[in-house]
Amino acid sequence: MPRSNEPVAIKGRGALSNPEGRFESTRAIAEDDGWYQEEETSRPRTEVREETARSVISRNDSPDVGFSQAINPFRGCEHGCVYCYARPSHAYLNLSPGLDFETRLSAKVNLVDVLRGELARPSYRCSPINIGSNTDVYQPIEKHWKLTRAALTLLNECNHPCTIVTKNALIERDLDILAHLARRRLVQVFVSINSLDNRLASRLEPRASAPHRRLQVVKNLHDAGVPVGVLVAPIIPALNERDLEEIIARAAANGANAIGYTCIRLPHELKQLFREWLDQHYPDRAAHIMSLIQQMNGGKEYDSNFATRMRGQGIFADIIGKRVEVASRKAGLHRAWTEELDTSQFVAPRPQSPQGELF
Repeated sequence: MPRSNEPVAIKGRGALSNPEGRFESTRAIAEDDGWYQEEETSRPRTEVREETARSVISRNDSPDVGFSQAINPFRGCEHGCVYCYARPSHAYLNLSPGLDFETRLSAKVNLVDVLRGELARPSYRCSPINIGSNTDVYQPIEKHWKLTRAALTLLNECNHPCTIVTKNALIERDLDILAHLARRRLVQVFVSINSLDNRLASRLEPRASAPHRRLQVVKNLHDAGVPVGVLVAPIIPALNERDLEEIIARAAANGANAIGYTCIRLPHELKQLFREWLDQHYPDRAAHIMSLIQQMNGGKEYDSNFATRMRGQGIFADIIGKRVEVASRKAGLHRAWTEELDTSQFVAPRPQSPQGELF
């Protein structure tokens, strides 16, 4: 019988607990008072609050990231991927990187208006914008809010190049815009697929599209003329890395033009959340998996070094890198972040004015 302070798996959710973020000054601990009656674990509902953003384009100069600017329509992600490196960012909102990250979300309702103003600035210099660098822009709540589609519509209007990474088939809704962008070399899409095992995927990524459905997305994007690659991410040693070669082969068979990969990263609170998940779902190999992760991070559970944090280091990391290289070569896929997107076509949008258009 589980005790009240023990983490319990919740159907449709990735995290097992809701620990305080690293900036919290107090901590609540549940205690069993002896009256536990085997009650069914409550299933937290998804809550979305409206956020008014002051700016929406974020910029980075990280040498291991393939883009310099990005927009994120949402905070938090309903997909609930237990390994998500973005979970610790929820701590900045005084929310938990655990269940809060996948149930207490924010939608930037003024995204398009602010984006239009930023693109219209005389000082703006066009470079590809990654849509959704922190959380998936096609997570289930996008079906209602349509913020991603609105952003794509604006970028299409002003001929601005963009990249997208997703693991949700909802992206097919926007094939009309994506195909129009693709005809002008203004878009590259990556579909994230890290396993072909539906049972494993449903535990790792409980509200994302199933692996076979994502492969169909790759084919549908390709058939529509949209450049599409596959990201095998993250690779988790002794858990999903066995599917590596088959994912790459199937990606090529469905029309992918590029392959990328990353290994699992466990910054900040993510270490605890992932260990809880392993102990619950794969107790027989949890210690072995964590040992391999440490070996790939110089003896630590996470190494923030830009040179190694994405791919790891050591013998096991080298083997994974070689496997990706060989499989990609056999499949005829190149290893690149994007197609060469065209920035020369960009035309700055006119900023919105209460006076309207006079000419």
